[in-house]
Amino acid sequence: MARRDQFDSRALASVRFVAQRGLLKSVVWSWTDVDIVGRSRVRGLSGAFIVVANHSSHLDAPLIMGALPRPLARYLASGAAADYFFDVKWRTWLTALFFNAFPVDRGLGQRSRPGMSKGLLERGVPLLIFPEGSRSRTGEMGAFKPGAAALAIACEVPVVPIALTGANVAMPRGRSWPVAGRKPVRVEIGAPLRAKPGESPEEFSTRLHAEISRMRADGGASASVIGKGRR
Repeated sequence: MARRDQFDSRALASVRFVAQRGLLKSVVWSWTDVDIVGRSRVRGLSGAFIVVANHSSHLDAPLIMGALPRPLARYLASGAAADYFFDVKWRTWLTALFFNAFPVDRGLGQRSRPGMSKGLLERGVPLLIFPEGSRSRTGEMGAFKPGAAALAIACEVPVVPIALTGANVAMPRGRSWPVAGRKPVRVEIGAPLRAKPGESPEEFSTRLHAEISRMRADGGASASVIGKGRR
């Protein structure tokens, strides 16, 4: 039997459930007013997949992990900047506990440590990757690096696009805690996408960027709001 580790251990997943849902989600949901759109679009999704989202706040990963249905978030491993989240032991431990994190080297292509992300997908561990590489300073989306799209093509897994709106206002870059007043934040979960036959990583990445941009622009006016507030 294959040895289980941080990423797929049932025992650690139970501990992480308490940390994520009992502590982190309670705090984030009490300090912000969260709308969740589109959970029904990932109904039936299982096995390995990649979540990609725009990135403008330290709230982004907690919002995504709290918004996804529990079966999909249970083993979700989040790519985190190696030069920041893995530079000291205490921060490494916390990111592992709350986000099932694996190190990503920021830069061209935004690569994880050699073979790690591909190996996790092959083991059935889903991944959360922010293709912009770092948080937006303005809240507007930057260009996507093609690494996540290339990984999806190589491993033949679907990609779940998620659009985040308002997180940069609720907790702007440079703050260590959300602002007071329960600012509105919206999380829209898109339908899983796969690369088209012959589609390059750059083309697929551009299509993912366009889909997240569309969801953010639409604002959920015609979508069914699945959850709201402190659920």
